[in-house]
Amino acid sequence: MEQTIFVRVLGDTPKIRILNYLIKYRGFDYSMSDIARNSKVGWATLNRLWKEFVALRMVVPTREIGNAKLFKLNEENEAVVKLIEVYNKLLVQETQNYFAKHAAIKAVA
Repeated sequence: MEQTIFVRVLGDTPKIRILNYLIKYRGFDYSMSDIARNSKVGWATLNRLWKEFVALRMVVPTREIGNAKLFKLNEENEAVVKLIEVYNKLLVQETQNYFAKHAAIKAVA
């Protein structure tokens, strides 16, 4: 799986991979198992980091399905809003660079 620009710029760490996943698929709720698996972070690492995400209200619980608690990114949290802005700006910049590069290649050909 190719890294997103967000992970490449901010660093390939478990915390950034978790944030990347939650930002990329924001608006949906996930179990911690889903988040660990899809962000390629070990369960023990996620569990350790998760306490900080919850304490900072970066994620909020949404519902329970059986024994599983589901969480989603708290898009009302000011820090989360800023992280989403950074994510979006990096994505726009990468897209513009991609098209500029391919336009230059096409012009040469």
